[in-house]
Amino acid sequence: MALVDSYGRPLLNLRIALTKPCNLHCSFCHAEGEDKNTEHITEMTAEEVVRISRIAASLGISRIKLTGGEPLLRKDILEIVNGLASIPGLEELSMTTNGTLLEPLAKELKASGLKRVNINLPTIDGETYCKLTGGKLENVLNGVKAAVEARLNPVKLNMLVLRGVNDYQVPEMINFAREVGAVLQLIELEPINITSEYYATYHKPLDEYEEMLKQKARKVEARKYMQNRHIYHLPDVKVEVVRPIENTEFCWHCTRLRVTSDGKLKPCLMRNDNTVDILTPIRNGAKDEELVELFKIANERRQPYNKAENRFLNL
Repeated sequence: MALVDSYGRPLLNLRIALTKPCNLHCSFCHAEGEDKNTEHITEMTAEEVVRISRIAASLGISRIKLTGGEPLLRKDILEIVNGLASIPGLEELSMTTNGTLLEPLAKELKASGLKRVNINLPTIDGETYCKLTGGKLENVLNGVKAAVEARLNPVKLNMLVLRGVNDYQVPEMINFAREVGAVLQLIELEPINITSEYYATYHKPLDEYEEMLKQKARKVEARKYMQNRHIYHLPDVKVEVVRPIENTEFCWHCTRLRVTSDGKLKPCLMRNDNTVDILTPIRNGAKDEELVELFKIANERRQPYNKAENRFLNL
């Protein structure tokens, strides 16, 4: 039975940041809401990640996503995946990655128990990609192909849409996703860990793309426990539209809890003032029963960041 917060929202998903560093330098990265400073890094061991996840699964959390930083920078990533995949009750184990290190690891990750991947790919134009990330497009494209071949399905391509940078490339990205057999996710820029000037310059609403997709879609569905986001079924390809997190629709349907790279339970992406330290108790010899209570405290601290809609007030 899943934990439920005081707003009636079940706790179903855990996002675990395995590390803070990344091998790219994307100016738009929200870093899972964490401080981007990498001077002093505390990371959980593989054993600690698995133990925290096992406690989570015992409380009804059935989906875990590995994030970062770049999770594939962890030398023990296969050990982590293998350990998580063996946890009873875990229905889905996925990863968000920039894909540049994925090509040689895709088959081993699949064999270790990883179910699927989200690959951050804002463009398939090499020059634009280099300017945005500091990386080589060839590396991530090879990673995408390797993920598809390894059947890490569905392979989802995360396209963050930036005004005047890649917004005109959406049709091209839809065609690319169709060609490689992936799902395209159009993502709206978040005002998290970026300056207000950056947001004002590059933020572009996704309304026009949704309207275009509605006209072309053979079927439209909504993901209930993923903020009711829409999935547009076009001929031979699916496109999901990911609206900004800081809105009442997202908050109303949020089923997530995060684990920061330094081992804190983080109830909300938008806040850092209500985290619960779980790593220190583990290293001080805490029993599983104590860790369960820490999860319950974190769940009690879950609340909609935006509460404007009356339905929150009626619960």
